[in-house]
Amino acid sequence: MSRGGKSLFSLSTLLASFFGAAMIAVAFAYFNYKFSEYKFIDFKEWVFYEKKDIFTPSADKYIVVFYSSKVQDTASLLQSIDLNIPILAIDYYNEVYPNSQNTTFLRSGTRTSLSFIQRFNIYESPSIFFIKKTKDTLYKQDSMIRKLDNLKELSKQVKSL
Repeated sequence: MSRGGKSLFSLSTLLASFFGAAMIAVAFAYFNYKFSEYKFIDFKEWVFYEKKDIFTPSADKYIVVFYSSKVQDTASLLQSIDLNIPILAIDYYNEVYPNSQNTTFLRSGTRTSLSFIQRFNIYESPSIFFIKKTKDTLYKQDSMIRKLDNLKELSKQVKSL
């Protein structure tokens, strides 16, 4: 009788180990799936404007910052940031701002803005993510979307990514 209890204990330990390993494998697979779920943006299909001109991307990589111009000094902070990757600053309120050396301010129509917010699941402002050129005007999201707590710390946060 004690022998049966011992084998039952061993079987339950074995099953617990198996289910633990299976849960870890499922979590890993889900994370990889979510990571591969990054979205694309084609600047031929989605029209963004710099002042009055249609924006045509030229760099291989961009930092996309979705922000609200109603937050005080946001545009001036974005203009003064100096990073090695150009910034595309997309304003929720579509205000017109002059571009700086490293920052291009974009605006768009309501349909494009809503499509952009929905495609990239943007829930917070300011938010940041990277895009990388794959072909001509087609860019792929190259990082997770993160909320910026403080635009003044953008250069430090980007260097840590």
